[in-house]
Amino acid sequence: MQSLALEAANIFKWDDPITEVRGEAINNFDGALFPDEGRKRWLLLYNNALKSLGRIKFTQAHELGHYLLHRHDREFFQCTDEDMVDFDLDERDIEAEADSFASTLLMPLDDFRSQMADEAHLDAISGCAERYGVSLTAALLRWLEYTEHNAVMLIHRDGYVLKSKASQPAFRCGAFFPSRRKVIAVPGAVLASSEVSKNTIGVETDAKLWFPHVASGTTLREMKITADHYDFAISLLVLPRGASAWKPRFPSDN
Repeated sequence: MQSLALEAANIFKWDDPITEVRGEAINNFDGALFPDEGRKRWLLLYNNALKSLGRIKFTQAHELGHYLLHRHDREFFQCTDEDMVDFDLDERDIEAEADSFASTLLMPLDDFRSQMADEAHLDAISGCAERYGVSLTAALLRWLEYTEHNAVMLIHRDGYVLKSKASQPAFRCGAFFPSRRKVIAVPGAVLASSEVSKNTIGVETDAKLWFPHVASGTTLREMKITADHYDFAISLLVLPRGASAWKPRFPSDN
């Protein structure tokens, strides 16, 4: 990634190259892109105190995206961990564009699809994360972009959902969590709230525990993995195709 960043200007015959890619222990952001006084040379910084090599790699690709796409739009760029794979950014936001660039560069979609086939579990997605050298979160977000499964990713800690992301099919069927707008507690009798730290294949769970308006008898597959370097866990919920989690218009519909 560092070599690509240093060669980017040569590829496009630009006269304002990235001339240095440097890691530093910086407290307030994960990555940055700074020009010199004449805006003829750029420095790409990344936080080398990050414990995840996948996160460092994604940060470098994210800043390269800013260089290629946005360097004429801002004086400089300082990106926090909230800017990296932010679940809720508008697709037109430059941070979302830099995320999309990094995902496309590091995880080519055709190859990603071929690796996943029609699988829908954390074991297969973890394999993709290892293949591309990225974090599990980044690989999960890439999968959620295109999958036809009713799938929802949750990041949670201390019994509460911090962030969530639903696939388009899941969103259309009402299976999503508006975690930005309100505090959402993790249900008590589910894998996510158990002492189990890792189950990447999944267990069958009564879907009503997560989505109270699904049809009675519906189950979902629930997976969980606790992040090694961070104080949170990632869960993946996969509902059956054709399930609906929308509140019925009439009580008799449920």
